[in-house]
This record gives sequence, structure tokens and C-alpha cells, in this order.
Amino acid sequence: MSTLPESTPRTPTAASTATATTSRPQSLDGLRVLDLATLFAGPMAATLLGDFGAEVIKVEHPGRPDPSRGHGPAKHGTGLWWKVLGRNKRTITLDLSKPGGRTTLLRLAATADVVIENFRPGTLEKWDLGWAELSAANPRLILTRVTAFGQFGPYAHRPGFGTLAEAMSGFAALTGEPEAPPTLPPFGLADSIAGLATAYAVLTALAARERTGEGQVVDMAIIEPILAVIGPQPTWYDQLGYVQKRTGNRSANNAPRNTYRTADGLWVAVSTSAQSVAERVMRLVGRPELIEEPWFATGAERAAHADVLDAAVGAWIGARSRDEVLAAFEKAEAAIAPVQDVRDVMADPQYQALDTVTTVDDPELGPLRMQNVLFRLSATPGAIRWAGRPHGADTEAVLTELGLTPADLHALREEGAL
Repeated sequence: MSTLPESTPRTPTAASTATATTSRPQSLDGLRVLDLATLFAGPMAATLLGDFGAEVIKVEHPGRPDPSRGHGPAKHGTGLWWKVLGRNKRTITLDLSKPGGRTTLLRLAATADVVIENFRPGTLEKWDLGWAELSAANPRLILTRVTAFGQFGPYAHRPGFGTLAEAMSGFAALTGEPEAPPTLPPFGLADSIAGLATAYAVLTALAARERTGEGQVVDMAIIEPILAVIGPQPTWYDQLGYVQKRTGNRSANNAPRNTYRTADGLWVAVSTSAQSVAERVMRLVGRPELIEEPWFATGAERAAHADVLDAAVGAWIGARSRDEVLAAFEKAEAAIAPVQDVRDVMADPQYQALDTVTTVDDPELGPLRMQNVLFRLSATPGAIRWAGRPHGADTEAVLTELGLTPADLHALREEGAL
């Protein structure tokens, strides 16, 4: 079994590769998480916990690994998405439907603080691994259940993915040009938001356990966190009957707010959420007289005159290179950003200063770049200790630490539980 590398913690001033040995403490040191989930929301939550020191044990089926191992491009047959999603996790195999797998999982749960799963409601219960059995094995356990629709309700037993949440929540209806079809994101947006929310839910439940001494169940429905972040849509509708329409890159709350093409064929995004910034933009583009218009005084009224404002801003930007535009906006203290693809992101000096995309040494692929941990803590920083490991790489080590003997491991293999 290969050695697990250590890494440089992410501190406010660190900008080095995530491979050097460190003994600095991390926020979640001593926390043990069993990641039984597949694909994205549940595993992402476990990754976020592992980034700040939790010991995460990824439990996969012996013959059906987490499908994220095969999602997206691969190098030398190794899935690159898994390298990110599987980082800071020890990987074992266990068939929970086998008696030996069930018994071993309960033994692991007795040593754990958190279990994260995303089976359809009733699946764990079918294997006699529901809350009754898990909490009996460990009354302090936090059982975190991540499903598309939650544990109850008319849709609870339907199969579901983040795409359905993006549609059901109203996100797709809000996204796209007014006369174009509703638009789905080209990445796992709802799953990612749910992953963030699940990590928050786990920490909230752990905080409650500090007071009560008892574990509990977290019920996370992927359709809910994305609804929480799209704004006060339900309240607007409840109080005013207001249904927000698709506006493309424009906003109903301020203008100018759009993407604009520069003379060299590149794009920039401008936002004027603050009145003072809107005024600076119009002075910069040579149209100060528009500031004196009665409708310019509020964001909503400016949005109603977006055609006029977009024409003024777009003409000025379209006559200049992107570098010229960015420099002029910065000098004027107006809000602007280049529209970047991943190539630009990797070269962006602000991302470089923050070490947002860091380097991890991987035994399979060598140095590889990936997003760093989400934020910087001055005293207990997070770290990428290793990238995603091969399927089942730590099975023998983890189960031996649990107290299983070579004979036990042999019996589990004979049963097909490993």
C-alpha cells in the first residue's frame, strides 16, 4: 500500500504546492466520516470536511465504484474528476447488502462521528442499516442522508439528480435569454450547492451534539438548497404575485449590467449594483448627462432603460481592447471583470496570489492542479493531503485498524463483501 502524502496547509499567506509535510493542526482533526455516497452532493460534503482535517473513509461497492471515477476526461485510464472529489479520503470496498458487509459497516459506524449516504429512502433499512441500527451501534452518530427529494413526500422514492433540482427550483426558468428556452448549467450546480449545504448541516448537527451528547439524522434534499440561493422568489410571489422572468445577462434591479465585447473580440462583465458605481461608469464612457435623467436615480428604473445604458457602455467598450477597458474601469473605481475560461483562470494573478488552484503530487499521475480548499483559516488551516486514491486502496489497512484479522478479511472476500 502506498504512503499517503502530507500537504502544505492553506494559510492567508501560503502560495506553495500542497505536498510538503506539515504538523499544523486542522479544524476537524479527530473527526471520522464514513462516505457511503456516490456521484457528487454527498461525496462533495465529505471532501469539504476532509479538507479541514476530518478522517474520511470512502466506502465503495467492490464491483461498482463511485461513478464519479468515470465522469469526464481521464488520463492513462484514471478519472480526473475523481482525483478532486476523492481527495483526502481513504478508500475501502464493502458490499453492504452482504451480512459480513453489514456487520463490518456497523463496526466502522461505532468508531465514526458522521455517516454520509445517498441511497434512495428505505435502502439502508432494507439492509438493516437504518437509523435504528446505526444509532444503536453509536448513539453519538450523525447520519446524513442526501437525496434528490428528501426522505418523505410524494417524490421521495423517485430517482433524481441535480439536473432535476435545477429545473424544479426555478433556476432554469430564470436562466437564459428572454425568448430562448430555459437553460440548465453545464456542470453540477445543484449538487455542488447541496454539497456545501450538507457540510454546513453536518457541522450544525455536530455542534448540537456537543450540548446534548446525542447524534441525529440530517435529511438533505438536493431540491432545497438551490431554491434557497436564487433569492426571495417565493416571498415575491406570495406577497405580490410577482414571477421573475428571464432577462439574459441583464438584471431587473440595476443597469448597466451585462457582458460586453471588446475591440479585440474578448468579453467583460460590468455590474452597477451601487448607485455610485453606475454614475462612475457613465462618466467613464462619456455619457454623464444620463446621470441627470430622473430615471437614473434608482436601480429598477435604470434597469427599465437598459437599452439606452447598454448602448452607451457597449459602444465605448467595443472601441477599446480588453486590457484598455479593464485598466480604465479600475482607475475609475468601477466594477468590471474579464469573462474568463479555465485557461484564463489558471493564469489570473488574483487566483495565483490566493493559491486558489494549487498543485498536488499524486502517485499515479504526478503533479496535478486542482482547486484548493474553500477558505483560509489563520490558526487551523485546511489542506489537500492527497488526491483521490485507487478503488479500495486502503481496505486492508482500515479494516485491520478496526481489529479484523487476516482470517476475517479472507472470510469477507470469500463472501464477496470486499
